[in-house]
Amino acid sequence: MKLCIISDSHDRADALESAVRQARDAGAEAVVHCGDVIGAQTLRPAMALGLPIHVIHGNNLGDSVMLHRIAAGSGGLVQYHGADAQLELGGRRVFVVHYPHYGYAMACTGDWDLVCCGHSHQAEVRRVASVTGSGAWLVNPGTIAGLAAPKTWVLGDLDEMRFEIFSMAT
Repeated sequence: MKLCIISDSHDRADALESAVRQARDAGAEAVVHCGDVIGAQTLRPAMALGLPIHVIHGNNLGDSVMLHRIAAGSGGLVQYHGADAQLELGGRRVFVVHYPHYGYAMACTGDWDLVCCGHSHQAEVRRVASVTGSGAWLVNPGTIAGLAAPKTWVLGDLDEMRFEIFSMAT
């Protein structure tokens, strides 16, 4: 299963939609948004592409009531998880949190195959050793909004456990 991993869209609906479209065209079957959507309406153009979207809120909460409403009215297309998410996707255990230091801590537990985070606006993919010896992938897709950093997102292949950072033109 391929996965589009995005974070920090900060009301940039066009950039979010463009990244999700690219990911879908590359075979992605779902989207994980690691927070800082801000305006819930930001999700609407990406929703039109038909991929399931898992979203958390991040430190820029925006309108959580509207995020709940959009999720409730999406027929299951959007799932709003609150501050973090515990998912099973493609047979993998996936944890989603906004803050990188929490993400690193969760990766160290050995409970997850993949931990996705955001917040820093710096894209990074790395393998983290865990207390169980199994390790986990820690993926920060950076910011799709391009705020003080390049516009980036990650395409993950959960079958191969490979992750590629993509940059978009500004």
